[in-house]
Amino acid sequence: MAVVIDTLNNDPRKQAERHPEKAHRPDQPMARKPDWIRVKAPGSRQWAETKAIVKEHGLHTVCEEASCPNLGECWDKKHATFMIMGDTCTRACAFCNVKTGMPGALDAGEPEHVADATFKLGLKHVVVTSVDRDDLADGGAEHFAQTIRAIRARCPSTTIEILTPDFLRKEGALEVVVAARPDVFNHNLETVPSRYLTVRPGARYFHSIRLLQRVKELDPTLFTKSGIMVGLGEERHEVLQVMDDLRSADVDFLTIGQYLQPTRKHHAVMRYVTPDEFSGYEKVAYTKGFLMVSASPLTRSSHHAGEDFAKLQAARAARAR
Repeated sequence: MAVVIDTLNNDPRKQAERHPEKAHRPDQPMARKPDWIRVKAPGSRQWAETKAIVKEHGLHTVCEEASCPNLGECWDKKHATFMIMGDTCTRACAFCNVKTGMPGALDAGEPEHVADATFKLGLKHVVVTSVDRDDLADGGAEHFAQTIRAIRARCPSTTIEILTPDFLRKEGALEVVVAARPDVFNHNLETVPSRYLTVRPGARYFHSIRLLQRVKELDPTLFTKSGIMVGLGEERHEVLQVMDDLRSADVDFLTIGQYLQPTRKHHAVMRYVTPDEFSGYEKVAYTKGFLMVSASPLTRSSHHAGEDFAKLQAARAARAR
């Protein structure tokens, strides 16, 4: 009996590696997760329905691409964070599980597909993020704006939160996105300044701070939001300094969550921060003037985004009285 192996169409050697820049790095140890990190595996009927709608429209979600631990919980509620401009990022952050490499052309129909999926999921609050697109002249700013406008037209009562890249060296890009008037503008710092070289080497800490500050200068009515991960080797005083820097940029909402290592080729978890420590960070952040703070081991930028947006609005209204 002869066995035929199709090496033309099914050769694993020809399949692109998800993270080619990490392939030759030494393996990092993967520490056992503490009990407070454990989550329930997805698989409910609502989860399957959400997955089907995302697949039907040919969309990507950061929930899947970044291996979010809250995927099961969020999709069970038919909440998903859409990731636009493809599934391939031009950066190579040491913490991130999104595929890296040279992306393809933008899908001109994607804004309408996102709007249609938002309508079918019945979302009252939608979160849209993207990969970094350093290959585009505007970093994808116009595509973001088109997506915001498409959602507004299809779902006029839905509030829109965007989580953007830093638009580094993309003159005028931020202004295009802000002019489309999302309800929440989120850009994550990800970590403290001292860890940028090893964790987020393609970014610049003070550029990100300035980006968030500039949003408020362009449109003071927009809510601004940012987040960091802990467990990457930072010190407590550095986290507190990040809080001060964000407040100096008039950022409204801070999220702090535990870094979780996707693979042995990614940055190691230096330690698991305890729930009590997260509670302490939350209390300090509120005293520094943030309208809204979410700090817990499983906090992620878009986790409970709809509920948190309602609290954010209420906090601004209360402060204005």
